[in-house]
Amino acid sequence: MSTEWMSQWWDTLNGAQQVFWGIALFFSALFVFQFVINLIGFGMDIDTDLDSDTDLDHDAHIDPGFAWLSVRGVIAFFTFFGWAGVIVLSKGGPLLWAVVIGGLFGMLAMSLVGYLLYLFGQQTQVGNYHIDAALYHTGEVYLTIPAMKSGTGKIMIQLGKGLREVDAVTEGKTLVNGTIVRVTGILEDTLLLVEELREPQDEAE
Repeated sequence: MSTEWMSQWWDTLNGAQQVFWGIALFFSALFVFQFVINLIGFGMDIDTDLDSDTDLDHDAHIDPGFAWLSVRGVIAFFTFFGWAGVIVLSKGGPLLWAVVIGGLFGMLAMSLVGYLLYLFGQQTQVGNYHIDAALYHTGEVYLTIPAMKSGTGKIMIQLGKGLREVDAVTEGKTLVNGTIVRVTGILEDTLLLVEELREPQDEAE
């Protein structure tokens, strides 16, 4: 019975109304689906940019640039475009007004989504860090680093707003837990070259 009613209702719509209803329903379904998969943890943390402006570094952070043409933004645009057009046409408005008002609401929605992604990207950058920031900074050996680059240990170093545990090697003697070291090089994205930090008085001797 409901299917028959839906079919009859659909037949009462003119071509323009059917187009706007189709856009509204299809993209609303995508919007809800996207929301659900993100809610249950299967969503991507990185929004895919259609204009290829997203910069992915080793921390996979979101580019803080304003994401105009993101997938989320496009879905939001057509969702609001469709529903705004449906409302205008249902009130007896002309097709031109439906397109114009739908476009305005769609752009507003896409801009809002882009701005939210921009804010999220900035927050993500604060939480993440670039390994380059470790160069010439000091840290403390957390896991013994073997001598002469014969093995890998770990150091704790302040990066961003927190302490990070990073793999490290040394060209000198073995560095035991608790040794204060200085980063002298970056060998890989997650591997630092360090040396023991000598106090000024030790160097003078």
